Amino acid sequence: MTAEAAAPKLEAALIVEVPQAEDLVGTFRVKYDSSAAVGVPAHITINYPFLPGVASEGPPADRLRALFARFPAADFVLAEVRRWPDVLYLAPEPADRFTRLIDAVVREFPESPPYGGVFAEVIPHLTVAETDDAAVLDRVTDEFRLAARGRLPISARLEQVVLIDNRGGRWHTVMRFPLSAG
Repeated sequence: MTAEAAAPKLEAALIVEVPQAEDLVGTFRVKYDSSAAVGVPAHITINYPFLPGVASEGPPADRLRALFARFPAADFVLAEVRRWPDVLYLAPEPADRFTRLIDAVVREFPESPPYGGVFAEVIPHLTVAETDDAAVLDRVTDEFRLAARGRLPISARLEQVVLIDNRGGRWHTVMRFPLSAG
């Protein structure tokens, strides 16, 4: 096997980091969210996979700066624990602030639909755990609900969107795009 064959595929994502949630979700994410093990912080995804290899200067970065500058910074909370069959997550409120960002990126970059276009609707969320094993997810859900007692809601501020990529095998920040001051 050559070094090229062993290298991970270059991927990128647009996310909103939520460091305020890390204290509660961090230990669960390390065990049950594979992205945490490779450097992705607690976050709400705006677009993944996004266009890989975007440089800090040039047309895509300029378009992203202009796009996100049109949106005002805003407060939000993570108050409710929710679940899909294979994902435990925290839902941001109000969710429409994130939905508008997701939709704007899709309009500006139609060649990069969120999650490769496999979902008809993208629901903003902060992943706590992900597994195909329903029994494990049931147990993790119970453990997380217990750990979250008295710690929700988590207040946060949507102030910027962060472009990350996995160059070098771990995810790291490429650029930050501030939203308008309001």
